[in-house]
Amino acid sequence: MAFSYTNEKERTYYLHNKETELKNGRKQTIYFFAKDVREDDALDAVPEGYVVSETKNGLPVLKKAA
Repeated sequence: MAFSYTNEKERTYYLHNKETELKNGRKQTIYFFAKDVREDDALDAVPEGYVVSETKNGLPVLKKAA
């Protein structure tokens, strides 16, 4: 079951991740929210060390925990 977040506008978003390769060859994991569940990229929980925050436009984002 994918992790879901409902913002203050009552819209539901689902957490996903994607691993990309940078120009220097290093690999980096990108976390993002989408309106639908994409089975191959969906995450079941927020990664350790991160918290969900909301922008002033209502979009959810991950931030490193303080």
